[in-house]
Amino acid sequence: MTAESYVSGHEVEFINGQWVYSDNKEVVSDEYRNCAFCLKSNTPEGHDGCLGTLPGVVNACCGHGRVDQAYLQFEDKSCIRGQEALDKIKIIKEGS
Repeated sequence: MTAESYVSGHEVEFINGQWVYSDNKEVVSDEYRNCAFCLKSNTPEGHDGCLGTLPGVVNACCGHGRVDQAYLQFEDKSCIRGQEALDKIKIIKEGS
């Protein structure tokens, strides 16, 4: 059985002690691929390209095309996920 996951929306698997992209078996490195959904690269600070820096948010993920993977963690340590997170991201970005 192979462990599987996602990196920026790209399927990855754990083979021979390392994570590799499922489509070409290249090793996943610190230089991740652009988002599989919006095709943007991470910001210099490491944020998802489509999100940038969100005020009041300490951690976030756009989900990379997978609604169930989206989340926001706020400064007060509360967290929302899925469609609720995507809706809140839109509200925050419209207000910035």
